[in-house]
Amino acid sequence: MVDHAEQLGTQLVRLQRIRERKLAQLSVESGGVDGAAFVCLFRLLRDGPMRSSELATMVNSDPSTVSRQVAQLVDHGHVERVRDETDGRAFVLAVTESGRNVADRMQRRRTASLGRVIEDWSVDDRGALVELLERFLTDYERVRPGQ
Repeated sequence: MVDHAEQLGTQLVRLQRIRERKLAQLSVESGGVDGAAFVCLFRLLRDGPMRSSELATMVNSDPSTVSRQVAQLVDHGHVERVRDETDGRAFVLAVTESGRNVADRMQRRRTASLGRVIEDWSVDDRGALVELLERFLTDYERVRPGQ
């Protein structure tokens, strides 16, 4: 088990480096929005409007980082602050039409890119990757190694 865990750790570090390079490239392409801010955008799209503190919890980040990322999204018109319907004193973050358009373009581009990566794989291998990755991530979130 330890050998496989070590090999998996090595591959996850490799994947993280690739992801960081892609996020840096995305920041340049998006006119200065930190690539990591799009994690917040996609979470808001998936789960709907929420308070900044809740968003920080959902993306496993600290509130100050999320606040900075959300500010960029707001400045670019991708997210807006609206009154919380359950508590008129508070605000929630909601995705705008511009944010939906940006996210849609990003998702189509990601899908096409990943499609090219696995286009020569068998259908069984594609399915196995998705199934095992989903299982791994579910267990990873449950166990939260390192915490």
